[in-house]
Amino acid sequence: MFIGEYSHTVDEKGRLAVPTKFRETLGRSVVVTRGLDNCLFVYTAPEWQKLAEKLAALPIAKANTRAFARLMLAGAMDCELDKQGRIVLPEYLRQYAGLKKTVVIAGLLNRLEVWDQATWNKYKSITEKDSGDIAEALGEIGV
Repeated sequence: MFIGEYSHTVDEKGRLAVPTKFRETLGRSVVVTRGLDNCLFVYTAPEWQKLAEKLAALPIAKANTRAFARLMLAGAMDCELDKQGRIVLPEYLRQYAGLKKTVVIAGLLNRLEVWDQATWNKYKSITEKDSGDIAEALGEIGV
């Protein structure tokens, strides 16, 4: 299970050190893909397999499901953690998420999210401000 929020930097070669706390659970190989809200999603191989199977089962005749599958699958990249616990984020994924130097790695149970720090701070500020409304809406669906 991934939880917590960590600040790290992306070096000039696009390498990102994964927090030590997450390395054992991640293993040596991860899948990084375009996420939602302009961040990147990082999955373990087993979690990625589960998601890929769900995406493959979506009805191909629906434009929204095709678009979502393309976003997630075509944007995905297998990445290996090096001996220092770093992954190389491809340029196209760094551009998609607007990653500059400082990033935030957020643990969200079955995945990690990688955010540009300024984007994360803005998103978090808005979400925190709206937390009461969000909680109320989720309460209506039993959360």
